[in-house]
Amino acid sequence: MANVLVWFKRDLRVQDNPALALAAARAAALNGALLPLYIVEPDAWAQPDASARQWRFIAECLDTLRTDLAALSAPLIVRHGPAIDTLQTLCTTHKITEILSHEETGNLWSYARDRAVAAWARDAGIAWKEVPQMGVQRRLRGREGWAKTRDQAMRMAQVDTAPALRALPLDPGAIPDARALGLPFDPCPGRQKGGRAMALSTLGSFLTERGQDYRRAMSSPLDGATACSRLSPHLAFGTLSPREAVHALAARRAELKGTRTGWLGSLKSFEARLAWRDHFMQKLEDQPSIETRCLHTAYEGLRPTTPDATRLHAWEQGETGIPFVDACMRSLNATGWLNFRMRAMLVAVASYHLWLDWRATGPHLARQFTDYEPGIHWPQVQMQSGTTGMNTIRIYNPVKQGTDQDPTGAFTRTWCPELRGVPDTHLQTPWTWDGAGQLLGKRYPAPIVDVKDAARAARDRVWAVRRGDAFRTQAAQIVEKHASRKDGGAGRHFVNDRAPKPRRKTDKPDGQLSLGL
Repeated sequence: MANVLVWFKRDLRVQDNPALALAAARAAALNGALLPLYIVEPDAWAQPDASARQWRFIAECLDTLRTDLAALSAPLIVRHGPAIDTLQTLCTTHKITEILSHEETGNLWSYARDRAVAAWARDAGIAWKEVPQMGVQRRLRGREGWAKTRDQAMRMAQVDTAPALRALPLDPGAIPDARALGLPFDPCPGRQKGGRAMALSTLGSFLTERGQDYRRAMSSPLDGATACSRLSPHLAFGTLSPREAVHALAARRAELKGTRTGWLGSLKSFEARLAWRDHFMQKLEDQPSIETRCLHTAYEGLRPTTPDATRLHAWEQGETGIPFVDACMRSLNATGWLNFRMRAMLVAVASYHLWLDWRATGPHLARQFTDYEPGIHWPQVQMQSGTTGMNTIRIYNPVKQGTDQDPTGAFTRTWCPELRGVPDTHLQTPWTWDGAGQLLGKRYPAPIVDVKDAARAARDRVWAVRRGDAFRTQAAQIVEKHASRKDGGAGRHFVNDRAPKPRRKTDKPDGQLSLGL
């Protein structure tokens, strides 16, 4: 008799969980027991992209996962410590011969951890099988056919787990709080709650109530907070599988067939963004160094390695003196979520107007996002910073974005109450108001840069890098490795990534941006 361990990471659910189903089947075949495990790794939570808001969300997910597993007679075991030490102790003590988990596209720390675990398992004679993710393919050689394979995985039937499991009689262990992990104070009063029930409730309300105006409202930081799916943290930590979301979407589309409402267009847009979510995760899976190195090496050294501390702090706190930027950052800091366009704008303003390196700003955003998904975050941060070599440079005009996306000023005034008395015509440019002398530098900061001059200087610097055959040669190689393909299926929604010809259009919205579903 031998026992089997299933290691939960970013798949905190019982339903449609292939790794759990396979582990249960293997335990039954071996006439052994199943040990469902989550490891709270101190080093993981000491990384610069980790925050208390993320852990609190995960803790809520673990609580509901424990309840769901207990209903199958196999309670979740939680242990606190390094992965290898924890696995070694459990495998030795409880005669575990096999470990199953999902493949994880995490950060560089988790990548190194998994390589170390794989080496330990080989030396210990433990079989560790990593079950493929549904939308990401490991060891992919090229992007031809990727979208078709991804769509096939999404169409497959959901995986069922045995209704009853045989478990080892172990102390389940406590789920620690953020303070026990040494995480800094991180108030986030508007944070979404974690757990399977919240995932299903959020999915249901989006597909039947909130999502009808998704296509139009997603760009608004005010309307988008309701009209967007808000499923991103549940997908990031796996209380809902991407396949469950795709299947629910297809069922809802079938219900609405033949109707003339805004629903079908909104569902199509959401379907595209689910596919783009996997597309961006595939980029990091294929090239983990995207977290720390510019995708196109010509951009290394373009911005100062040591950031301007004053500008960085002002941006992080929402104190740049650029109202719409500050409102978006303050909203994010207080809620853990922001819609896709405003995320892109925050990165673009930091990278272009404030001339901050993405490696200085990316960790702050990662910590503030409750839905932080490394595979989406780092490719997107680079894309919006203009360092990929294959995407059009988009220098968002934060004044224009404020006027366009917050025409009534309700969002800006909510998060920047100092500006409530500023007339609408001057709200996004309070420095042009005749009352600015009593406001700027006293109750609200003066702008840290001149928006137009900073954009102009950044544009010239970035485009200057793109000249020459050497740049284009490497850009073509990047496109070959990472670009999406119009090969049917989800790929029909994609616009190919490509090395653009030099042009000076700015503020062009990225209609496919997958952050903040």
